[in-house]
Amino acid sequence: NTTVVFDREGNEVARYRKIHLFDVTTPDGRTYSESDFVGRGEAVVLFALDGVKVGLSICYDLRFPELYRRLAEAGARLILVPAAFTLQTGKDHWEILLRARAIETQCYVAAAAQWGAFPSGRDTRHNYGHSMIVGPWGHVIAQVQDGIGFTAADLDLDYLEAIRRDLPVHRHRVLS
Repeated sequence: NTTVVFDREGNEVARYRKIHLFDVTTPDGRTYSESDFVGRGEAVVLFALDGVKVGLSICYDLRFPELYRRLAEAGARLILVPAAFTLQTGKDHWEILLRARAIETQCYVAAAAQWGAFPSGRDTRHNYGHSMIVGPWGHVIAQVQDGIGFTAADLDLDYLEAIRRDLPVHRHRVLS
């Protein structure tokens, strides 16, 4: 549960350990206990890519808006979310949560998602997939539907700054 980021020369520039571990029983009765195998991270991590601050999160972190707010407050313009949402949680929550985090932070959110079926030790696990990029207004601007694929999008930072200027939620926040 670690994301490691390398620059174009192959040097490590960031390392993020997932803060929120997936210790749940999903509606289909499957139990997941990540804390039985790994410890959680504690640091909020950003790095610079061509002068743009990029924040890191992993999978289940997506359900905790506090992390995303901290990333935005630290200057993130793009937040990355590698994930392996289950088929059940993905169908019901994946896109909604990504769009909500993009709207709340007024950031681009790029989420690479594992798709398909694979043996998990007990039986076969099915992951939802649907990698996508969401803009700061909450629109899905690029997406891979079912299956293996790749997507990309141009990130318009002027558009992001215009949204932040015209709807200054960061300045209006009263509760923290």
